[in-house]
Amino acid sequence: MTTYDLMNAFAQSWMVVVMTAFFVAVMVWVMRPGSKPSYDDAANSIFRNEKNPGPDNRKEA
Repeated sequence: MTTYDLMNAFAQSWMVVVMTAFFVAVMVWVMRPGSKPSYDDAANSIFRNEKNPGPDNRKEA
């Protein structure tokens, strides 16, 4: 068995499982309930400017 055949077999079997698990983990991280305030702040930050800055809703950690 050549290196190519070995890597091809790995990619077709276990790498699919690893990439699917990674995708699900990222989706869970993004959709978690506590993330809404930080995403709202990031979405509205573009509308702040130097002369009339909007409210800073970020919490200091």
